[in-house]
Amino acid sequence: MNAIARILTSLVCAAPVLISMAACADTPRPAALAEVGADWPQWGGNPSRNMYHPGAKGVPATFEPGKPFPGKEDIDPATTKGLRWVAKLGSQSFGTPTVSGGRIFVGTNNEAPRDPKFKGDKNCLYCLDEKTGKLLWQLATPKLESGKVNDWEFVGMTCSPTVEGNYVYVVTPRCEVLCLTVKGLAGGNEGFQDEAKYLGGVGANASPIPTGPTDADIVWRFDMMEELGVFHHNAANSSPLIIGDTIYVVTSNGQDWSHVNVPAPKAPSLIALDKKTGKFIAEDDLQQGPRILHGLWSSLSYGSFDGKNQLVYGGGDGWCYGIEPVPTKIGDVDTLKKIWWYDCNPADRKSRNGKAIKYPAYDGVSELIASPVLYKGKVYAQVGQDPEHGEGLGLLHCIDPTKTGDITTSGKVWSYDAIRRSISTMSIVDDLIYVADFSGTVHCVDALTGKAYWTHDLKEKVWSSTYALDGKVFIGDEKGNFTCLALGKTKQVLGVTALPASVIASPIYANRTLFVTTNTHLYAVAAEGSK
Repeated sequence: MNAIARILTSLVCAAPVLISMAACADTPRPAALAEVGADWPQWGGNPSRNMYHPGAKGVPATFEPGKPFPGKEDIDPATTKGLRWVAKLGSQSFGTPTVSGGRIFVGTNNEAPRDPKFKGDKNCLYCLDEKTGKLLWQLATPKLESGKVNDWEFVGMTCSPTVEGNYVYVVTPRCEVLCLTVKGLAGGNEGFQDEAKYLGGVGANASPIPTGPTDADIVWRFDMMEELGVFHHNAANSSPLIIGDTIYVVTSNGQDWSHVNVPAPKAPSLIALDKKTGKFIAEDDLQQGPRILHGLWSSLSYGSFDGKNQLVYGGGDGWCYGIEPVPTKIGDVDTLKKIWWYDCNPADRKSRNGKAIKYPAYDGVSELIASPVLYKGKVYAQVGQDPEHGEGLGLLHCIDPTKTGDITTSGKVWSYDAIRRSISTMSIVDDLIYVADFSGTVHCVDALTGKAYWTHDLKEKVWSSTYALDGKVFIGDEKGNFTCLALGKTKQVLGVTALPASVIASPIYANRTLFVTTNTHLYAVAAEGSK
């Protein structure tokens, strides 16, 4: 299977006149989780994308994942310790969960079907009861006929959904943005009325699939391939970002099977839609298409710097960008204009001794896949590549986003070159960065100076992001080890839980529970002292 489709989970979340300009222009710096509640409603918890939950208490360093019933894949709860419940997923589960309003949303595939009417390969989003793990409803989207170049087989839903109020927003591997109700069809059919036809797919052999109360309720659908000519590479995965009445997503535009040609070089890299209607608002002015190294797989971040609100985007061309969230009319196009741009690849990764270094060379240029993290007025971003390209040199940057134009020199605060390629979004706590590289090393780096305090070799490849809470930082690896380290300038391993499948998605915490996703199961780990 193609590795890139996995990346996107760690990660690796209106018509022009309808946009709420006041909402965008006046939106304050994103609140800390302690201020907005105990849920984890989007990728990174809030738009800063910092993988840190400040309100967690009593989270155990290890737990007993249990064993399956004889001849089955379901876990026998009598063999577990420290768990509320374990839910069976598919065979590959790369979508990091989100939690809101008593529901947990997680991406997987259809290799352990919950409903016999869905046969074969599907991209599934499960909505589970947060207290019990029981399936409430699912979205099972059909695969694209174009095959693995756009929609790699058996990967499942890779997006980390965004939940706001009564609605959940997701980017499907079909390169669509969907708005769903959180209650599914059990709560009625709102908006879009063709769920049965949609679930049946397209093509000569397609036929509607009857829907029921355990199916998703689609409110609106925006097809980026159909509407914008996007050609996404292997999977579409951006985690939606909602600011005011506007939803922003990265399009996942990329190369074709040749890994040389970009079929849609003029397609946008990121777009804005009305969250209530799905109507198109604006697109970026990056003109990134011809420079795409492989695909566009980073999710947007958002924050305020010196009173100026910005979208922050890790580009598939190796540049990090600050972008205006409110569109400007350029000709007849409503445009999200770039404010600044920063080259994350130094000159010696582009050429040496007058000879160009060809991508994806070990010591050459890389794109940005992990989400940039915003912390204390700075942007933190690191380079990485599709793990199928192997290991390679990385680079972690601290950027001053208050500048304008090309700020590769003027906006550089520091860079850290002891890291290898990384697809993992970082955690920053008390001015310390915790970030993993694909080679399996966890780095603790000073966020203010770039000084390294310690590293820890997991001895396995890492796709998942670090996750910090309760004085601890957790990280999962490809073998299935789930390691807990102590926060702080001195390295201390607090424990390792051996899980029976790879940990590709990132852990999250909500409402006194740590949720840990492997390829095949979702574990709900109870905080100590909770009921």
